Amino acid sequence: MTRTSKLAGLTLVTLAAALVANTAMAERGPGRDGARAQAPFAAFDFATVDANKDGKVTPEEIDAFRAAEITAADTDGDGLMSAAELSATHLKRLEGRANDMAQKMIERMDSDKDGKLSTAEMLARKAPKTMFERIDTDNDGALSEAEIAASKDRMADRRGGNSRRGGERRGHGNN
Repeated sequence: MTRTSKLAGLTLVTLAAALVANTAMAERGPGRDGARAQAPFAAFDFATVDANKDGKVTPEEIDAFRAAEITAADTDGDGLMSAAELSATHLKRLEGRANDMAQKMIERMDSDKDGKLSTAEMLARKAPKTMFERIDTDNDGALSEAEIAASKDRMADRRGGNSRRGGERRGHGNN
């Protein structure tokens, strides 16, 4: 393998790693899918990344781990990440998060401990009722479109000013 092709391969891996890392960070950012923002290492599996098992993780070990993830996601083995391969990678991560969330929800709300949630158990949650009362600012027992829009704006402000309305981020036009 020539030096040029090695450099091109390394550049490709580095760019793909940056793309995956940036996309993953965007997924975890404030306001994305309604979840709280996570710390950069919230889902970090130390034991897996610590390749030499010395109890420390070096930048080289992180890079090697990320490169292995990218290689695994490159299902057609062409050294390039297609939209379909990136989508499959994201869906796999989202599915894992959704499964974790569902399990925690069952643990929290399953009053009869049968491992499933009935309609009654789902409706017993106080949060939606409390949220309704908070959004109903004129206390008329109903939510107007303006009250819901104002609630979305308040939530966006709390999450760092990102607003999804109109396809724009707050403070950033579509120039």
